[in-house]
Amino acid sequence: MRDQLEEAHRHRDDGYGRAQHLNRVELPKRFYSAVDVVRVESGYAVTLDGRQVRTPGKKIPVVVPALAIARSIAQEWAAQGEFVDPAAMPMVRLINSAVESGEQTMPAFRAEIGKFAANDLLLYRADSPRELIAEQERQWDAALVGLARHFDIAFRPTVGIIHQAQPPETLARLDAALEGQGLLALTALVSITGLTGSGLLAVALLHGLLTSDAVWAAAHVDEDHQIRLWGEDAEATERRAKRKVEFDTAVSVLEALRQP
Repeated sequence: MRDQLEEAHRHRDDGYGRAQHLNRVELPKRFYSAVDVVRVESGYAVTLDGRQVRTPGKKIPVVVPALAIARSIAQEWAAQGEFVDPAAMPMVRLINSAVESGEQTMPAFRAEIGKFAANDLLLYRADSPRELIAEQERQWDAALVGLARHFDIAFRPTVGIIHQAQPPETLARLDAALEGQGLLALTALVSITGLTGSGLLAVALLHGLLTSDAVWAAAHVDEDHQIRLWGEDAEATERRAKRKVEFDTAVSVLEALRQP
């Protein structure tokens, strides 16, 4: 399973990593005029001058099950100017990542979310200062209570960074909470998990226990505390804004897949 996940991460370079690389080299010129969304047998596809979009690595045709996702992809292609900038195409990169990874990586994606949940951000609390403790309790306890009630599970939070094992039944039920999720949903959830540092927040978002705004705020309790103490750092603020774009893109995928 670890090999599958590493393979998936290599495929992510065809989307996410490639965007970073192209920022350092000459961007390709725009090679198309018309962008359209078309219905195909297995879903929706985007065409550039009538040719169906394919992934950059394996050249796999990109077909998505939700019209809203296809429209977002089309909007990103249409918004390109003289040059094509992958860094400005978060939906394209996320969907390419999913398609390049393939359905064989789905068990590894579920395991990755579960690994985060077993050692989750929300479960390891500060012992000081008082203001940070209070904010962690306010935001993180609400998430844990919601999950505990919804799935009839228990957590073992701890103070500090020493590992605290969670009940096996809790982890099993959290894994079961991901059953039935397809490749696109799991790819979005892995992205959300990595961006927030929390598998629990990703599961809570998936099941409607927290809003996306609440998830993002909970993921940045510690960071926001540091900002209140020392002020904002321009580079850190820019990085956070870029991560928020990726987060919002992944959330929009989950929302689109919920639509009938």
